[in-house]
Amino acid sequence: MRRAREERTTKETSIVVEITLDGSGKNQIDTPIPFLSHMLDQIGKHGLFDLVVNATGDVEIDGHHTTEDVGIVLGRAVAAALGDKAGIARYGSATLPMDEARATCAIDLSGRQYFVWEVPMPKAKIGDWDTELAEVFFEAFARGAAANLHVVLHAGTNLHHMTEICFKAFARALRAAATVDPRASGIPSTKGSL
Repeated sequence: MRRAREERTTKETSIVVEITLDGSGKNQIDTPIPFLSHMLDQIGKHGLFDLVVNATGDVEIDGHHTTEDVGIVLGRAVAAALGDKAGIARYGSATLPMDEARATCAIDLSGRQYFVWEVPMPKAKIGDWDTELAEVFFEAFARGAAANLHVVLHAGTNLHHMTEICFKAFARALRAAATVDPRASGIPSTKGSL
């Protein structure tokens, strides 16, 4: 089983993430931001990762620090669980619908961080969570995992649907990229390392 545990503690947050990449979508999510917890549950469920997240943070200020740090630590945990990345598919993409909303996520577990966010979403709140924090989360994940991550929203009018489908597409793309390909041997790069 490919699994890892990563922690990050600052004056603003305390984050612990455990992930099993070859899981079944069983999650234990505990953050002080209900909508963020809901989105993390989507990642575990649709990625078929067993995911444990325990997070505290200065949400009395706002949700930015907690959201960003969870993204960083999740990215680091994924990178650690992948190990040397031998035999993985490396690339993954998914285009998914949710009612009127549709999003595509493409990821390359390349060891090189790059992030593209093409999600035209108004600045608003879903519960107590600012919609602009979706971009913060995914950029932080890309940084923590050293991954190339592109997220594109093609359609949508409902903010909850627009945000959630980005997380579901991300989960499916990450699942595809992290999958071990039985036909592959070694590191999936002509460089010989990722």
